[in-house]
Amino acid sequence: MLEKLPHAVGEALSGVRAGTQNAAFHMVAAEAPATLRVTSGAFADTAPIPARYTADGDGLSPPLAIAGVPDGAAALVLFVEDPDAPSPHPFVHLIAWNLRPEDQSFPEGAFASPAGDGFRHDLGRNSFQKEGWLPPDPPTGHGPHHYLFQAFALARPAELPAAPGRSALLDALQGNVIAKGLLTGIYERA
Repeated sequence: MLEKLPHAVGEALSGVRAGTQNAAFHMVAAEAPATLRVTSGAFADTAPIPARYTADGDGLSPPLAIAGVPDGAAALVLFVEDPDAPSPHPFVHLIAWNLRPEDQSFPEGAFASPAGDGFRHDLGRNSFQKEGWLPPDPPTGHGPHHYLFQAFALARPAELPAAPGRSALLDALQGNVIAKGLLTGIYERA
């Protein structure tokens, strides 16, 4: 969708970004220890996300793993945001909540996306108000976008409405995160 924006518009908006400081990892869970390890078999931390997992490819959710879940965790949350979006808040690409409180592995396409139904998970609304994975789709000429794959281990299960949005999730994380982890993938359209 955003690939249709003219390059000049993307370039003109290149200085407009939500900011990493507004991502959940830094906002609501600042004091939680970063002891969770979030990895992907498709890309390394701070490396490019393959086009297969973006709006320029199949749009599947990438394979992911969360390790180092502490004893006593009641649930996990996986939350993907783009803090480089030209908007007041980071753009939401995935909210998966009430995940089992143990080390987890999610294969390619595990989360519902435009490419398929994925597996059964409690999913929140992405920035397009759909439940599931929203493939990266940065404007051309806007520069690199950093996609933050954030994992949170919770002290108690998140009490959320069906298909929660970003603000409901942030409220549920407040004072409830006992460990967190981060994997950053990069995608850019020239």
